[in-house]
Amino acid sequence: MNKNPQRIIAHFDLDSFFVSVEVLNDPTLKGKPVFVGGSERGVVAACSYEARKFGIHSGMPSKQALLLCPHAIVVKGTRGEYSRYSRWVTQIIASKAPLFEKASIDEFYLDLTGMDKFFNPMQWTIDLRQQIIDETKLPISFGMGSNKMIAKIATGEAKPNGYLQVPPGKEREFLAPMAVNKIPGVGDHTYEVLKAMGIWTINDINSRSKEELEERLGKWGVDLWHKSFGLHTGEVSQYHEAKSISSENTFDENKTDMNFLMAEVVRLSEKIAFELRQDGKVAGCIAVKIRYPDFETTSRQTTVPFTCADDEIIPVAKDLFHKLYKKGKPIRLLGVRLSELTNEAIQTNLFDDSTRKNDLYKAIDDVKNRFGKYKLKRASSN
Repeated sequence: MNKNPQRIIAHFDLDSFFVSVEVLNDPTLKGKPVFVGGSERGVVAACSYEARKFGIHSGMPSKQALLLCPHAIVVKGTRGEYSRYSRWVTQIIASKAPLFEKASIDEFYLDLTGMDKFFNPMQWTIDLRQQIIDETKLPISFGMGSNKMIAKIATGEAKPNGYLQVPPGKEREFLAPMAVNKIPGVGDHTYEVLKAMGIWTINDINSRSKEELEERLGKWGVDLWHKSFGLHTGEVSQYHEAKSISSENTFDENKTDMNFLMAEVVRLSEKIAFELRQDGKVAGCIAVKIRYPDFETTSRQTTVPFTCADDEIIPVAKDLFHKLYKKGKPIRLLGVRLSELTNEAIQTNLFDDSTRKNDLYKAIDDVKNRFGKYKLKRASSN
């Protein structure tokens, strides 16, 4: 009996996800050089394949992108739509896959190991891909291989909107002719070091010794040597809907003063938003809870574009409170909860003011971490 069956890993990647969503919302953008990035002060968050032909790529300053392609169409991005489509695809995959990991807003790993006893994994994955395309209208590519790294690289080779399987035992042959920066984790600096060593292709890596690579690149060099042979041990981590994070306060005396209650909504929202950022997460749902002196307890929630920012959470929490509160009735307990938590922080980096906002919250959180999380707070929470 084989105690270690051949691993079967699939990697799904939504092609140019942010641009694809924009095209679905505005079909006139189809086939044109488009990038998501806001004004000239922003950066390119995503771009269409037509834009890439001009040398535009993610992370490039928007101003530079417009110099390369003056007729490019620039869109600021519809944050809520990205969240909605990502959740939609996640739900489809969750309804079918026995074990999957959501690596980012537009990227998934599926572990189908052992399922070849019951069906053809490649055909099953092709069918799942087609279901996603049929239901969401989004283009999606996938790669299949014996580990996560091979599957991810295969996906890159299958784009746009295609699929590719690397048969077991063919990993080294598949990788050999590729440029070394095809290996995930080989950034610009490492790429230049390797080229200076005369290493241009992945085959060049596995023709060198581990010791030589370790001498130049440290432990990463050894890891890179193993990867050049197609070896990778990363596991697919089961995706779970993250639990909520909340804070509530039972008052010593029942409260009706609106200024006090609004200040408490702000304080509670600030507190849990700070905790959310400390966990490196964003939330897609906000809820407010009210308990009255007779212990009647009510709550109301709403979905929002994923966020971890106080200034985006607080207005929603205030609005929920006003919709929920029985005007004039004393309140015994007040609470705010954030749920649908995820690590998809990319969504907070798409827009023009994101860098300044992220820097601001980092500075605020640094002060709180150093001097205590209640040492710095909004004036409206006093």
